[in-house]
Parts: sequence; C-alpha cells; structure tokens
Amino acid sequence: MRNLKLRLISIDSCSYVPNAGEKLKLTWRKIQLGKVKTEQIKHLGKELMARFPTKFTTDFDENKRAVDTLTKGTTTRVRNQVAGYITRTVSLAQSNSENEPMTEEDQEAAE
Repeated sequence: MRNLKLRLISIDSCSYVPNAGEKLKLTWRKIQLGKVKTEQIKHLGKELMARFPTKFTTDFDENKRAVDTLTKGTTTRVRNQVAGYITRTVSLAQSNSENEPMTEEDQEAAE
C-alpha cells in the first residue's frame, strides 16, 4: 500500500468567505506520493545500465542482487531504490519496443 499524506488546503486559496456566524469548513485531501526518485538514484541507475546492459532484467530480486554485487558501500535502501528504478526502466523499454510497429526490413526478415 502506498503512503498517503493528508494536506490541509490553505484558507488563502479559497475564494469563499463565510458570512457572520457561519463556520468555515476545512477540507482535507489525500495526496498520493509519486514515483519520484532523487537525481543520485537515477544517475547511479543509468550509469549501471550503461556499463552493464546485459546484467539487468525485469525481475526486481535479480536486479537487487546485481546492484548489490556491482556497488559497494551502499545502504539497503539505496540499493533497493536503484534496483527498482532499473527494473521499471527496463520493463518500460521492453513494453515500448513491443508496441512499435514492424518496419519493412523487419517484415522482410520475418518472411
């Protein structure tokens, strides 16, 4: 389950002004934390994928072990974040390549 934060909507941003004797209703809304990675995580992940392109797959556990062996001195949290970033990048690249239409050269080679 993703972490959810509650944030108070600021009163200044409301255009509604309550009348005398009327209570102001404060509303809370849920903010879902996104898939934002720090620049260091992205940089390390891109560098590892550039140096060792064949070591990474769409399996998180395999990528976690590969990142652990390739990097020394990283914390468990950083290792997991880098492995997750690499897994997501590889799986997105694979799904994009599957969705591309076949070119004429590919069709000729298939025949």
